[in-house]
Amino acid sequence: MHQISSRVCLVSGLVVAAVFGQTAPALDLAPDSTQNQPAATAPAAAPAPAPSPWTKKGVDFYLLGDVYYDVNFNHPDSGFNQLYNFNERANQAHLNMAKFSMEKASGVVGFRLDVGTGNTFDIISATDQAPKAMKYFEQMFLEFRPNHFHGIQLDVGKFVTSAGAEVIETNANWNYSRSLLFVFGIPYYHLGVRATIPVNKAFTTGVQVVNGWNNVKDNNSGKTVGLVANYAWKKATWSNTYYTGPEKDHTNGGFRNLYDTVLLLTPNDKLGAYFNFDYGTDKNIGPGSQKWTGLAVAARYQLTKRFAIAPRAEIFDDMDGFATGTKQSVKEVTMTGEMKLYEGLISRLEFRHDNSDKPYYDRGTGIAVAKSQNTITIGLIAFFGPKK
Repeated sequence: MHQISSRVCLVSGLVVAAVFGQTAPALDLAPDSTQNQPAATAPAAAPAPAPSPWTKKGVDFYLLGDVYYDVNFNHPDSGFNQLYNFNERANQAHLNMAKFSMEKASGVVGFRLDVGTGNTFDIISATDQAPKAMKYFEQMFLEFRPNHFHGIQLDVGKFVTSAGAEVIETNANWNYSRSLLFVFGIPYYHLGVRATIPVNKAFTTGVQVVNGWNNVKDNNSGKTVGLVANYAWKKATWSNTYYTGPEKDHTNGGFRNLYDTVLLLTPNDKLGAYFNFDYGTDKNIGPGSQKWTGLAVAARYQLTKRFAIAPRAEIFDDMDGFATGTKQSVKEVTMTGEMKLYEGLISRLEFRHDNSDKPYYDRGTGIAVAKSQNTITIGLIAFFGPKK
C-alpha cells in the first residue's frame, strides 16, 4: 500500500505541474503586409518566441505521468488482462509510468536520459539479466555528430528499438493500449551503438550493432545487427527495420530475424493512418524454426481542437506459439476517444475486443477458458516539456 500511495502521489504531482506549468504561446505581432513600404522603413521582423521554461542551456527537460483504470468483463480472478501490455492489470487503478527525461540534441556531443518508475519499467526489463537498478533507465546514451560527417549521428548506450508503429510512451501513441504487434512482434530496447545516415532529404539509413533484444547484459557472446531505411515524403513516411542475430542463452546458434515495416499517411492536419507489418523467425538449435506474423491498421481523426478518435484493427498469427506460448491466431479491435483537458493533460477512453481461435483468456476462476475478452479503459496522461 505504501508503494501504491507513493506512486499515486508522484503522478498527482505530475498532473498538477502539467496544469500550472505551461506558458501561453507568443503572439504574432508581424504586420499584415509590407509590399508597398520602402526598404528603409520596412518593419523589423517579429520578435522570436519566448524561450521555453523546459529548456536550460541547450538541454531539454520533460516529465510524463500516466495512470489508468481498467474494467475486464471476463472478471478474471488472476487480476490480469491477457495479451495486454503496460495496462494489463484488470479491474483496478494502476500507475503505468512516471518518467523524467533530459536531452541535449544539438552540438557535436549530446545525450539522452530517460529514467522513471511504474509498471512499464517492470515489463520491458522482465527478461534482462542486468542489475535491477538498470530497469529504471529506459534510455541512456551519448550522441555524437562530428563536423564534416554530412549529418551522420552516432549513438552509444541504451536506446529504444527502431521497429514498430508505436512506442513505450503512452502520450506519443494514438491508442491507450498497445497493439499485439508491439507486445509480441518486436523488441523494446537495445544496448549498443547505432549510426543514423542521411542520404538526401527524403531517404535516411541506419546501422546498429547491439547485444540483442531487451538485454543490457548479453545472454551470449554474439551480437545482433540492425538495418534501418526510412523514406519521407510530404504526406507519407515509410519506415523499414531488420534485425538479425543470436538470442538464445549461452549459444550463438539459432538466429532470430525480424522484418518490421510501417507506412504512415498524413493527408492533412486532422487525419492520419498507418499500416504496420511484422514477420519474424527464431531458428531452432535443431531442425526448423518458429515463426510469427502480424498486420495492424490504425487511424486517428481530430474532430475538434479538444477531441479525437482513433480506431485500430489487427491480426497476429503466432503459428508456432513462440510469442504467446500457444499456437494461435489472435485478432483485436480497439476504439479510442481522446479529450484534451488542458495543455499537457489529456484523457483517453477506450473499448477493446480481443479474440483467439483457441481458448486463451481467463474468465472468473477459469484459466485460459475463454476465446474472447472485452475491456474498457480510462487513462489520464500528463506530459510537458519544450516539445508537444
